[in-house]
Amino acid sequence: RTRNDLTQYPVFPWVLSDYTSEHIDLNDPKVFRDLTKPVGALHPPRLKQFVERYNLLAEDPESHAPPFHFGSHYSSSGIVLFFLLRLEPFTALGRQLQGGRFDHADRLFSSMARSWRNCLESTADVKELIPEFYCLPEFLENSNGFELGERQDGVSVGDVELPPWAKGSAHEFVRVMREALESEPVSARIHEWIDLVFGAAQQGPEAVKRHNVFHHLTYEGSVDVDAITDPDQRAAVEAQIVNFGQTPAMLFKKP
Repeated sequence: RTRNDLTQYPVFPWVLSDYTSEHIDLNDPKVFRDLTKPVGALHPPRLKQFVERYNLLAEDPESHAPPFHFGSHYSSSGIVLFFLLRLEPFTALGRQLQGGRFDHADRLFSSMARSWRNCLESTADVKELIPEFYCLPEFLENSNGFELGERQDGVSVGDVELPPWAKGSAHEFVRVMREALESEPVSARIHEWIDLVFGAAQQGPEAVKRHNVFHHLTYEGSVDVDAITDPDQRAAVEAQIVNFGQTPAMLFKKP
């Protein structure tokens, strides 16, 4: 993965699950996300819907594509621009994606708690994080004073709303996030997440077992674009690959 290509941007996991408490204790296992599961499998009621979709697609005799759990992806150019909206050159790229303007304020990255909740509950949102959450506090601050609009709840979007335990400081937020990433509970489980994203649980029976199957076009080598002769079909496939996320190359064949 590389920062030079938004469709292949580095992907990092959510490691914390508490973005609402006044204080956070990194010695408490309950504040950590379950790294043995993909984001889409963290909330049982929503997972039930994904499993039902997979089973319906698997049983559909008219379906020409392999079944999948998730129609969206955990890493895409849109997700990178969503998170880095306040930081140039990503601001300009994000506006270009929206026809020269910012997206509606309710759809912008405005709150850590809201984003985490959406990743748990929305059937269209299974995003993971990017490296900047663990090293670059500036991307959370609207230091350029962009007019990002007002949400339906009347709140103007400016700096990202941080968890209470960050004490209003983006630097403190990133410090805690990094400390959590490097903590013993995460170190003991991070290999499970690596298997889901880069390893043996990325594809095949293990991916099905762990509810980790994405649309087939997101996988490397799933389709030979050069062999598609219909220009409209080829354009559609290329747009899907570029805009809707790409699963990293499988680096490890064994757990």
